[in-house]
Amino acid sequence: MGDRARHGHGHGNTNGNEGEGDGAVADGTTVLSAAARELYARVTRGERVEDADADALRELTDWRLVALDPEGARAPIALDPQEAGRRLLDDELRALAVRAARMAEIPGLADELGVHFERAKWRSGASSEFLAEPEEVDARIGQAVSRAETELLIARPCGPHSPELVESTMAREAGALARGVRVHTLYHDSERDDPASRGWVTAMTAKGARFRTLAAPFQQCVVVDRRQAFIPDHVDNYSPGHAAWQVGDRALVAFLAEGFTDAWRRADVWHGDPGGAEGEGPCGTGGAGGGLTRRQREILNDTAAGIDQRITARRLGIGLRTLSKELGHLRDRWGVPTLAALAYQWALSAERRGTGRDEGGRGAAP
Repeated sequence: MGDRARHGHGHGNTNGNEGEGDGAVADGTTVLSAAARELYARVTRGERVEDADADALRELTDWRLVALDPEGARAPIALDPQEAGRRLLDDELRALAVRAARMAEIPGLADELGVHFERAKWRSGASSEFLAEPEEVDARIGQAVSRAETELLIARPCGPHSPELVESTMAREAGALARGVRVHTLYHDSERDDPASRGWVTAMTAKGARFRTLAAPFQQCVVVDRRQAFIPDHVDNYSPGHAAWQVGDRALVAFLAEGFTDAWRRADVWHGDPGGAEGEGPCGTGGAGGGLTRRQREILNDTAAGIDQRITARRLGIGLRTLSKELGHLRDRWGVPTLAALAYQWALSAERRGTGRDEGGRGAAP
């Protein structure tokens, strides 16, 4: 305490913790040790103070319960404990008033700083980040796609028309396909008339990607593994048109994925431009040729539409083993190793036009 410090003893802190030697009880201990109490009683009786009593004597001195002879010639003199207690209580009350004043400032300070924090959350936060520059948007999407493990859901009202964008997008999505990631891309119906988009879809379908188009409006987004998503900026009306948000909130990402899935179910399958496939090798009648059974046509249509094999088998009244054998024959017929490649070849085949169903029809989501 301040009064004790002015007496020049300087021994109030006996164990290195602030306030404990001068009677503080923050740690739950007694305000005065048992040894100091016992020594005070001895001092009042005029008994000798031993060297072993040094710590206890220091306590009594700090509490001003005893007075010492500066020359050390006389024994300590006991002082009034009631007066010492009043001084101690005054000291504690002053310290408590200082603490109370500091505590009273905390709510106002929190409110003042909270304004800045809320503004920061509106613009960016732990679960979302604002991306203002196109290079930053492309880099973040590329990084996320390169780490994708299971699924990419891509809703693009417009296709990648510039050569640079086509090259970078194809490289990263082809890399994802090579790792076994499913890539589903949704375009607007108007993209079917764009040569660049048709070429892009044709090339990526051959690599195993799946595409559909929808005439109705849909939300532009990229959803990666249903863990994070990229969406256009709808917060600030004055931000540039290429600005985007990287979102990690689980609820919002799930909402975006569900919206994509609903649009995908209503969309039409698209395999790109079949340009020049008529009669040219395995892509036309000159390759796989005719002779497909009606059941094989149905299987090919369902495979191209991404319909689950169990649904196809149940609809056709056959077992899964029979369906697998049929698919094996069809892969051998076109000389392709995967179902994705088989669907691609079937999409380019002139014989597809002879089916009873429109390949462009709606199919169930994978």
